[in-house]
Amino acid sequence: MSATSLPTSRPDAGGRAPDSAKRIVLAQPRGFCAGVRRAIGIVERALDLHGAPVYVRKEIVHNHHIVAELEMRGARFVDSEDEVPEGAVCVFSAHGVSPAVRTGAASRRLEVIDATCPLVAKVHQAAVRYARDERTILLVGHADHEEVEGVRGEAPDRTIVVETEEDVERLGLPADAPVAYLTQTTLSFDETSRVIDALHHKFTDIVGPAGSDICYASENRQNAVKALARRNDLVLVVGSCNSSNSIRMVEVAREHGSAAYLVPDAGQLDERWLASASSIGISSGASAPEILVRGLVERLATLGYTDVELDEGIPEDVVFSMPARLADPLTGRVPRTPLADEAL
Repeated sequence: MSATSLPTSRPDAGGRAPDSAKRIVLAQPRGFCAGVRRAIGIVERALDLHGAPVYVRKEIVHNHHIVAELEMRGARFVDSEDEVPEGAVCVFSAHGVSPAVRTGAASRRLEVIDATCPLVAKVHQAAVRYARDERTILLVGHADHEEVEGVRGEAPDRTIVVETEEDVERLGLPADAPVAYLTQTTLSFDETSRVIDALHHKFTDIVGPAGSDICYASENRQNAVKALARRNDLVLVVGSCNSSNSIRMVEVAREHGSAAYLVPDAGQLDERWLASASSIGISSGASAPEILVRGLVERLATLGYTDVELDEGIPEDVVFSMPARLADPLTGRVPRTPLADEAL
């Protein structure tokens, strides 16, 4: 079944399906973003070119279903580049790595293929620039997230991680200290805006990115979840428990008035959540494949939720190119990155 083959209806003029009993509303957009599609494609292409095993530092993206599928194809996931045999092929995950990791990989003569999301790479580049300008970098994000670990590694002596407005108040820097802020790309747009406002209020010499570091896909999915929360009794977000953007989507739904839960897969649906829900909104994080959404919809159908409606949303057509080193050795062509999660 393709990603577009779920039977759907359209809402009536009042915004409700013709028969509102036991209804599902699917968010648009949902699921894979361009960076995730590119990262998965890189591992698959590396396996095609080099054969198994191909080593991947950390989970290529934060979704256990994807990791299991790629393991079946010959990918080997490791926590550190030190675990990769010398001279082997090693893919860096979509979350990016620090310069220290790159140095460690070079010392082991690894054949590195970098699957860092281009939007994350942009944050790395900004960190390098701000460090050269001798600014203290205030990195808004979660200290234990792989993306934050990588960005902080660009200038560890000049970077302070802040997560909340309270963290900003506790900073022991003078008001006129030259600072710059950057953010983890998968945060809640609304919450991050409040932290940035607090930084601007506290510091007089502060610079930051011209736009938001929050990636387009995270922002679009959060906005789509807000719409679901306004018109449904319950919101379910398909995504792994270690997926930052999926967790943020659940939080956004709750902040906008709906009960909401993270569902890694249909088997982990708790039917008690459905007790008073006649209308359920469903979305999925940027690293969750559509097959998991279909599985959840099919599980809910057995519980009486047979009316499936597709919500209106923002179309996404962003595509990130694959690394040139993955070109076909005969034709010199670089394979395209799929627009949907057709590979899995």
